[in-house]
Order: sequence, then C-alpha cells, then structure tokens
Amino acid sequence: MAHRRRVSSTPSESDFSPASSLRTSPSQKQDNEEPNDPNHTQDPAEMHLSGVQPIITAIRATDLTLGLRWIPAGFHAVIKANGVEYQTSNISVNVDQAVIEWRERIPLPHEPCSKVRVSVYASFELGPMLCHGELLRTFEISVGELLDRSERSHCRYPIIFQPKQREVISACTSLFMRVEQQLSDPNEAAFLCLLTNPASPDIKALALRTDVGHRLLARYRRMQNGRDLEQSIDHFELALHLCPMNHPYRPAVLFNLATAKFVSCQAEGRYLDLDDPVSLFEGALDLRPTDHPDRTVTQLYLAVTLLSRFAKRGFQTDADAAKELLSEIVNVCHANSHIHRAAAIAMETCALHSARSINANDLEQEWHARSMLPLSPNQLTDQTQRCLERDEPRALDEVISLHYDALGYYNAGHDCRGRLLNNLALILHTRFERQGNDKDLDQAIALQTEVLALWPVGHTDRFMSLNNLATQLSSRFDHRGNGEDLDQTIALHREALALRPSLHNLATQLSSRFDHRGNGEDLDEAYRTEQGSAGFMPGGAGFVPVGHRNRSKSFNNLANQLSSRFRHRGNGEDLDQAIALQREAVALCPVGHTDRSSSLGNLANQLSSRFDHQGNGEDLDQAFALQREALALCPATAKDLDQAIALQREALTLCPVGHTDRSMSLYNLANRLSSRFGHRGNDEDLNESRENLLCALTLLTQHNPRQLMVHESIANVYLSFHHLELDGTGAGENTESLLSRLRASLTWVHYAHQYSHGTQLEAYATSMQLLDAYMSMTASVSSRHDAMKGFPRTLAVDAASCALRSGDVGRAVELLEQGRTIIWTQMTRLHTPLDRLQTCGDHAVTLMKKFADLSSLLDKPTPSHPEGTQRVDVEAEATRYRRLVDDWNSTVEEIRKIKDFSRFLLPPLFSDLQDAARDGPIIMLIASESSCDAIIIPHKQPPTSIQLSTDIQKLAKLVLTFREAVDKETGHQRALMKALHELWNDVVGPVVEKLGGLVRLGSRIWWCPTFFFNFLPLHAAREYRNGGKSLSQLYISSYTPSLTALINARASRDRPTSVPFVAIGQNCPAGASFTLDAVEPELELVRKLLPPPPTVSFSKITSVDATKSRALCALRENTWFHLACHGTQKFNEPFQSAFLMRDQPLSLLDIAQTDLSRHHFAFLSACETAVGDVSTPDEVIHLAAGLQFAGVRSVVGTLWKVDDPTVHLLVKAFYEKFCEGGTMSPKRAAQALHRAVQSLASDVDIPLAQRIVFVHIGI
Repeated sequence: MAHRRRVSSTPSESDFSPASSLRTSPSQKQDNEEPNDPNHTQDPAEMHLSGVQPIITAIRATDLTLGLRWIPAGFHAVIKANGVEYQTSNISVNVDQAVIEWRERIPLPHEPCSKVRVSVYASFELGPMLCHGELLRTFEISVGELLDRSERSHCRYPIIFQPKQREVISACTSLFMRVEQQLSDPNEAAFLCLLTNPASPDIKALALRTDVGHRLLARYRRMQNGRDLEQSIDHFELALHLCPMNHPYRPAVLFNLATAKFVSCQAEGRYLDLDDPVSLFEGALDLRPTDHPDRTVTQLYLAVTLLSRFAKRGFQTDADAAKELLSEIVNVCHANSHIHRAAAIAMETCALHSARSINANDLEQEWHARSMLPLSPNQLTDQTQRCLERDEPRALDEVISLHYDALGYYNAGHDCRGRLLNNLALILHTRFERQGNDKDLDQAIALQTEVLALWPVGHTDRFMSLNNLATQLSSRFDHRGNGEDLDQTIALHREALALRPSLHNLATQLSSRFDHRGNGEDLDEAYRTEQGSAGFMPGGAGFVPVGHRNRSKSFNNLANQLSSRFRHRGNGEDLDQAIALQREAVALCPVGHTDRSSSLGNLANQLSSRFDHQGNGEDLDQAFALQREALALCPATAKDLDQAIALQREALTLCPVGHTDRSMSLYNLANRLSSRFGHRGNDEDLNESRENLLCALTLLTQHNPRQLMVHESIANVYLSFHHLELDGTGAGENTESLLSRLRASLTWVHYAHQYSHGTQLEAYATSMQLLDAYMSMTASVSSRHDAMKGFPRTLAVDAASCALRSGDVGRAVELLEQGRTIIWTQMTRLHTPLDRLQTCGDHAVTLMKKFADLSSLLDKPTPSHPEGTQRVDVEAEATRYRRLVDDWNSTVEEIRKIKDFSRFLLPPLFSDLQDAARDGPIIMLIASESSCDAIIIPHKQPPTSIQLSTDIQKLAKLVLTFREAVDKETGHQRALMKALHELWNDVVGPVVEKLGGLVRLGSRIWWCPTFFFNFLPLHAAREYRNGGKSLSQLYISSYTPSLTALINARASRDRPTSVPFVAIGQNCPAGASFTLDAVEPELELVRKLLPPPPTVSFSKITSVDATKSRALCALRENTWFHLACHGTQKFNEPFQSAFLMRDQPLSLLDIAQTDLSRHHFAFLSACETAVGDVSTPDEVIHLAAGLQFAGVRSVVGTLWKVDDPTVHLLVKAFYEKFCEGGTMSPKRAAQALHRAVQSLASDVDIPLAQRIVFVHIGI
C-alpha cells in the first residue's frame, strides 16, 4: 500500500575542523626575569655553520613605548641559544611609529627542540651601553615552534603579550620573528651581531650596579614603593664611585643618578634638593659633546629639572637656561621624535609659568596672561584634564567657553579642529553627566558627528571618534529611550570593530537592544560577539586568554547571555551551557576574590531556573548552598543599612529640585528604605519609600527608560503593603517601550494572580493588548512567530479561565478572541475594507486612502537578506518598518475619531462575536493551569460554561497517546479506541449533554479548541461500549481557528455563474524519494465527479507543470481547488510548512501572502495539513487554517498522515455527496465530508485512524 508521507528536510551538517588558537603564547617565564649570565660568550665558530640552518632574518615588535614612564634612547633585542648571545642594533623610534623591525641575521641551532631565549629591552643610551636597559619582554620558545609559526602565519598572527602583573598596559604588545632555513656561510659569522661583553671586573661590577639600579627604579615607577627608590639611588651612587673622571661610562652613570634623584625630589616634595640632580645633569651634559647621540636627551632632562626649580624658587635664570636648552633640542631633533615632542610640551609649560603665579605646594598650578590669541590645542588639553579632575562647575564652564573661542579661531581647514571638537564634545558630555542639561548631550553628539566627518576612513583617530560618539548616543538612549540612538550606537561599534578589537562594547549594546525590543537575533549576535571577546571563537578579536584577570567576567557575560536566551526561547541546552560557563567563572574567583559573591549568586539563580524547568531537586539544593555561601561573603548589618540611608539622604541634598539626577537619587533612597523595612518592618520606612518613588515618577518624562525601574519598585512597595494589609492602592502607567511595558504587564499578571487581586482581568487584557502592539512592530511573519515563543503560551486561556472564575463568560470569550491567533489577525487587518468611509466626508476619504496605502506597504513581503548582508542594512529596513507601523497606528487612531468608527480594529465585543454562531452553536474549549472548561455559544441565548473533569496534565498525556496510536509504524487500533473513549468521557460527552437543550440532533456544530485541545480529534469522540454514543452519530462537526475567522468566512460574496475549479497534483516533487502513483487517478476522479460545464469550469495542473509559480497563479485565478501532493509540516518553522511542487515548496507563508478573499472551497489531499505548532498552539499555524485566514470559506484538511487507498475512497464519496443535484456550495462541504466518512465506517479494511483523519474547517 502506497503511503502519502509527510516529507521533512534535515539540514546538512557543516564541516567544522577544530581551530587551534593562533594566539597561544609560547611557554613564557616572568617578564621581569633577566636572561642567563650575559658574561658567558661562545665563539661563533663553535656553532655549526655549514649546510642548511635556521636563521632569524627579521624581528618585528609593536607598541614598544606603550606605558613607559620615561623616554627611552632606543630599543634592541637579545637572542640566546646554546649559550651564545646575539644583540640587535639599538634603534630609536618616533611618536607615530608603532612598529620597529630589526633585520640582522641571527643563526639558530639545527635541533628543533633547542630552546631560544628572546628578550626585548628599552635602552638608556644610544652611545656605548652600560647595561641592557629596562627589560620589556622575555620568553623561551623552541626552534621548531619558531619555524612552524613563521611558515604558518606570515606576520599575521604574532606572539601576543598581555599586560604585566598589576599593570593596565605594558610596552611591547606583540612580537613576530621570521625564521628561514638557509644555506649557511662560514664567512657570514663575522657579520652576525654577536653580543660582546666587558672583560674588566670593574666594568662587570659597574654594569651589575647599573642594571640593579634601573630595575629598582622601574619597579618603583610601577609599585610606588619608596624603599625601591632609595635602593636605586644607592646602587647608582656606588656605580659613580667606580667611574673616575675620565671613565668612558661616567656621563651615563651621572645621568642615571641624576634621574633617580630628580624622581625622588618630586616624590617626596624636597624641591630644595633639586640642586643635586641639576648639578649631576650638567655634569653629564659637559661630558656629552655636540655630536654625542645622547646629548639631546640629557638636555631635555636638565631643562625639565631647571623648570621644576624655577617653578618653586622663581629664579629667571633657570627659566632662561631651560628655554635655551629646549630651543636647541627643537632645532636639532626630528619633529616626530619623542624628545622633540617632550621638548615642545616643556616649552609650552615654560611659557605658562611666571614667578608671581607659583604655588609652592602645587606643582600642577599654572597661569596664563590674557592674549588676543586663544590657547593652543595642547594648552586646552591640559586645562581640560585639570578641570575634569576637580569637579568645579565654574571651571568646567570656563573650559567649554575657551574651546568655543578656539573653534572660532581654528577654522574648518585647520588640522587641529577635529581634536578641539572631540575634546569639547567630551567636556559637554561630562557636564551633562554632572548637571543633567539635555542640550549639552545633544550638542556633544552634534560636535562628535562633525568630528567623524573630519576624520574619514583611514584616519588614525577615527576609532576614537567612533567610540566617543557611540558612548554619547548610548547615554542619550539611556536618558530618553529612543531606539534609533541605540541602533546608531550599534552601527558605530560595528565600524569601530573593523578598526580595532572592541567586541565587548558591541555585545553590551546588542544586549541592551534585545532588552529594548526583544529581537532574538540581537541576543544571538550578542552571544556570538561575547564568545569572540572571550576568545571562544576562532579569530576572536578581543581575545581574553587563560589566566587573564577578565576571563571570569567573560565567562559570566557569556552565561548571562545564554540565560537571557533561555528565558526568551526556553531551550534547556542554553541553560545547561550557561550553568557550565558560570561554574567556570566561579572556579576563576577563589575565596577572597571580589567577584566571588556575585558569581555564586548568578550560578545559584541559574540552577534555580533549571529546577523550575526540569524539576531536578539536586539543582535546588545546590542553589540554596551557593546562596548561603554568597550571603556569608556579603554580611550586612543594621548599621550598614542606616549608613547607606544617611549617605543617600546626603546625596539627595546635593540634587536640588531641577537637577537631572534628583529622580534617581529619590529612587535609590526609596530602595534603601524599602530594604530596611524588610529588615526591621518599620511602616514609616515603607511609607517614605512610596512617597519618594511617586515623587521620582513625577520627575521623569513619559518616555524616560528609567520609568520602568521606578514602576517595578512601586509595584514591590504596594505588594508589601498588600501583604501586610496596610494599604490597597496601586497604579500603572506606560513605560519607555512596548517591550518594557509588556514585560511589566506580565509581572502585573503574575502578582495579581498570586494575590488574587481585583485587577487580574485588567492585567490580562493590558498584557494581550501590549503583546498585539509589540508583535505588530516586527516586520516578518516568521520573526513574529519566533517572538511569540518568548511569551507565555497560555496567556489567553489563563485570562479566559480567570474571567470564568469571576462568572463573566462573555468576557472570557472576548479575552480568548483577543489573545489568540494574533499573527493571523494582524495580517487580516491590513485587508480590512473601508468602503463605508467614502460617505463620511473628504477627510474620511483621505484617511481611507492613507490607510490603504500604508497597509499595502506593510503587507508587502519583507525583503530576504542573503547571508553576508550587512547587519546595518537589515537594521535600517527594520527601522523603516517600525516607522510605517507608527504611521499606520496614527491613521487608525484618526479613523476611530469618525462617527460610528470608534471601535475600528479594536478587539470585538461578545455581542459581535456571537454572530459566529448564526448557523449553529460554537464550543470553545479552554485548557489552562487553573481548570479546563467548555463554553457553548448559541446565536441568541447567553453563553454557557462547563467545567470539565480533566486537567492540563491529562490533556498533555492524551495528546501523546493519540500521536502514538495513529502512527503507521507503531500505532495500535485498540489504543486509539481507548483514547477516543477517554476524549468522550472527559470532554465531548459533557458538552453533548448541554447541547441537547440548545440544538436538534443532526445539526451542525463548530469546535474552537485552544492549547492542547487543538491536537485532539474532537469530531471522532465516542463511547466504545454496547449502546455507546458517538458524536458523529449526533452532530456534524466543523472546526474554526477563531470566531472572527468564521464571521469573515460567512461574509457575503458574489457567486459566479460558473465555478472556476482547478485540480493541482504533484506526484514527484523535488527531493522526494518515491512517486505518488495515485495522484493522477485522483485528479481524474475529481474531474469526473464535478458537474460538467458551464456549471464548473475545470482545469488541471500536474507533473512537470505543477511548479510553485504555476500553482500560485492557478490559486489566484480559481476560487475552488483540490490539491493532491506531498505535504510537509515544519514544527520549528510552521510558516515554512508546505505543499511540495516540482521545483520548490509552496509554503504556508506563500499562501498567507496571496489574496484569496474571493475563494470558496479547498480540498487538501496531503498529510498533516490541519495540525499546528506545539510551541504556539493558539496561533493555529497550519496549512488549512492559513487558507481560511487568507480568505477561503470552506477547507477540508487532514490531522495526520493519509494512505492513498483511503484518499481515493473518501474523495469519491465526498464529491458524490458534494455535487448532488448538479450544484456546488461551500456550505455543503461539512455535510458531504460527514456522510463520506460514515459511508466508509463499515469498511473493515480501512484502519480507524484513516477513517477519522479528515476534518472540515470553515462555514
């Protein structure tokens, strides 16, 4: 027996290969560890220099000056292998030089396992070096690994260094070494840069003292330990004793000692002792003549020391001498050298100083005389830095004024204008944060936008401007809640990401936008981006390696992203992975770590969520244990709470009325008071908390995003009042976005239900209204379906159950209709006829045209975005759609102002919905956690409710039983009979008893099931016992997805004189593994049974002609049709459920986007055409329902798989009854199907599951 199967596609698995990390550092020793004994040398001839040998041909290092607290003379590298050391040349770098490259050829041992030690130094002299200098980086790596990395990476993946311990940044961030296998030339040894060492014991001692002194001085600069500085001076003084007057290294030793003593004077404020370093620097300068390579650096340090002494004593001779030295440096040095830049800065400082303005207790104090010219950019930068450090409002205003003056002087063509604009934008943003003036923030954004235009793609500072503008737009989003600011922030971070790694910033903003709009794609991208930031993805730009102090935070961020995605979609795998990552984060925060408490709390919350999801008691036990440990790490005393409240009160006094932060200060104080109420139970704290929160609410504008936080706190306070029966009032207002309001309303639903509050029905209605509005802002139908999964799937049935408990059956019906089939309802709204508006005046006609135009634009299929489409383009399209929706909503509001249109497109009232029962009663079945009920809706009489004896758990088991019983391979007829018997006893039987007094036997009835009832064959319920009743023997059953859909299907339509009927069949669609041999005979059978022309105009499309486009065209042109083909139901993407054609599927989405408003009848001879999606059951997303919502009045579909022989027999019996008398009417379809099924009941060769597989939907 051929079997008409459901065809489903399985996504092909992508080939993934494990990517090894390209940033794995070689086995490194401590960066501050010195190389092995530098005095040991070996003759280069001892190394094997014949044959092929690995040779270092180039070494490249980046960011060598990063974080250095002194100006180095140059940089060099030392390579040691097999006891032989080689040193590269000592190269100085310029300000704009990020990379330095040494091209000396250095031989390496032949053995791949031989270790090579590499050290990079910053030297203190360009002339003869007394020691290596300050060690920047050192590590060991094997020859084999060097060769492998060199061949594999081609400079693209260098060795990456992280900052040293206790440092935010450290010099030398990466190093690349090119190693090649080359033929060795013994004569080349003479040209190799073999390290030479002093031979004299005194020289060795001198080098040792100098080296130790520099290391101690470097450590002092990092750690600020005064003992290190003292010991550094001691070692330099001992070195000086080893250098008589004519010693070649005496100028270097004098310079070193002078530097250390100058640092000491600055650190301890002993400015009277500046004579010592001045004298020492002068001595060093005397020994370094004009052509000496280190003369300029000596001049610079002497000049700076003289300026310091001038600033404290006011001797003009010091200032004059400093100016002369600095002028010489500027004239001699290259403009891009570090020494030239330092000298220029010192000269500006010198120009600002005057003896009469010096404060001996403040080295940073400067003055400047009034001038016709504005301050220079550097001077403005200095002023800005001081101002930002002091929090003096008047000083901030003055600096802003000075910047505006400077902008008037440095016109649009000046090189420094971009820098001035950037700084002014930052200062304005700071003033906004301190004083809260919106205009400052708007101006900052406008200025930073101008900066971005001045720094085009390729400009070295564009990355900085992108980040600054993103930060300012993000602040404005936080302040006002305008989603377009957030969109632009994300776009800027994307561009910045292309310039430098900044993945975490992008992930944070994407998470914010998910919170704002609930788009799951933002959450997915945020997670992927955070993965890249944490280094869990190949090529992650913001790599956080093992051992990095931020790694635990990366794990925590990833876990939070997955937890959010679990809450959004309910995928347990996300929660499992979040828990695994959070465990890693906890492991990286040992006892004593500042983040351990928060990590423990996060893990406890995630385990608690998994308990709620899966019911595993071990998760709950572990969550309790973790929360106890976290609580123990954060002991809070009553004194702490009192002090916190006192500080919050003080903060409030600093935010007087009119201050932008006053609302948040009130909010913070209210929360502290609420916490103390929970701790002590003092009613006064709770009253004061409420008053502060209500006051904070009045200070916030309607769309301020902070409204949500305040509302939530108010809700908690009122819950506390309710719990203690102290008060009973509460209110809610709109919050900053639809999504936030929707979430807040769902919280309202939760608490109103928990406390049986009188606002339960209002909460449900508000939630469903907001859900409908939120869904309308989503452009694509599939996106709406994905979004629906993130909200409670029982919202509508729970609301109806609540209304039934209050005794309001009509309201229960209204809530069911409002909260179900939201996606279909939104699609049909766009096709609402407005002919009546034509008689309401010119304004009404204008609105009608505007409504039609906007509906047409919104009804267009959203453009598909192929893989690789820029996300910014996708987001721009989404923004355009949201604006169209806003315009459409505004137009609808205007139409409602017209007489007799006040309820235009509002949820229908029960008095309107009751008209659906015009041709027979409708039975709505409600399955909620509270109860399972049936509502019988007659046409004229009041509705009746029946509480059923089943519950939601029993229904879930019954659905599973039916699924197993009808399965072709595993099904069992006895199990199916038992399930149908249970369905009768628990659901259908009680309904039939009530129907007896409402409608005569043999009449038509309509079922409108909800939730799990959608998956049950209600029409086939019966008692399997002697004399047992059967629903099909009593009434003729039809189904409807909603009352509105049935009302629309009954709307009068023109009846054509001839019935245009098309039969579409496809026996061998693309991708099918076998042919449906019965399709052609079935279509021929339909043709024979239909009335002849001119009553019916019959056409047929089969085989190679039955393509997707031809089928769609035929559906548009024929208002009656019969489909015979493979059917596929996509439960994960129900709108991709489809009829399979020769080239590609004819999907439910294709049908939904086709105008079938004139169509009368469809027979779907395919598998599973009337079964929906379990994740959103009350959206009723299946092929048969889709056809009715698209406009087809009467549809015959199937609940599960069908067999070809059954189809042939049923089609024959159906069309014989359907076409009796030579006429056809869509209203006769239900009766024809009913009689056809009964005619097959006596055929024992047809399984029971096949006799009840067909259902009727519609009129």
